[in-house]
Amino acid sequence: MAGARRNAPPREDVLAAAMAMIAERGLEKLTMAALGREVGMSSGHLLYYFRSKDELLLQALEWSEGRLGAERARLLTRPAPARERLDAYVDLYVPDGHRDPHWTLWLEVWNRSLNADESARDRQAAIEGAWHRDLVALLAEGVSRGEFRAVDPDRFATRLRALLDGFSIHVAIGLRGTDRAQVLGHVHEFLGTALLAS
Repeated sequence: MAGARRNAPPREDVLAAAMAMIAERGLEKLTMAALGREVGMSSGHLLYYFRSKDELLLQALEWSEGRLGAERARLLTRPAPARERLDAYVDLYVPDGHRDPHWTLWLEVWNRSLNADESARDRQAAIEGAWHRDLVALLAEGVSRGEFRAVDPDRFATRLRALLDGFSIHVAIGLRGTDRAQVLGHVHEFLGTALLAS
């Protein structure tokens, strides 16, 4: 057993494999046994590291969010008008399409959070908080530079993220009549009327 643990793939490789399986086969095919076969570990060995499938899914989401967070930081810190960076934030937020693996995982983790402990809920709140803080900072910058109307950045961010979440769920589950291009069009129009300085 000690030798097996020593030869186990790095945790990041296991999480990357889990995300790849979700992207290729869907979340329903992601079992501990199937993931174990993918990375050369037994399901028992995986449970030794992750304790439960819920924990594996949450860690995979945190890993995916870490990658998105790095991309978000790159987009939001580049020298560009606030509106251009806000459009990039929205573009990164909205799923690529039906069964987007990150959003599929996000939906599953939140669905399972009904029975999650406080630690798991805190970790999920940290994921949401990072998106919110970045958006608030961008809105505050746009307001201070006169690019945006004098809105309350925190309140506007809360409402905008609720709009994005609702639309994004529609895209991720493949609701008929709601695709990514339509959603981006709706959000672009909303931002133009609600936020841009006149």
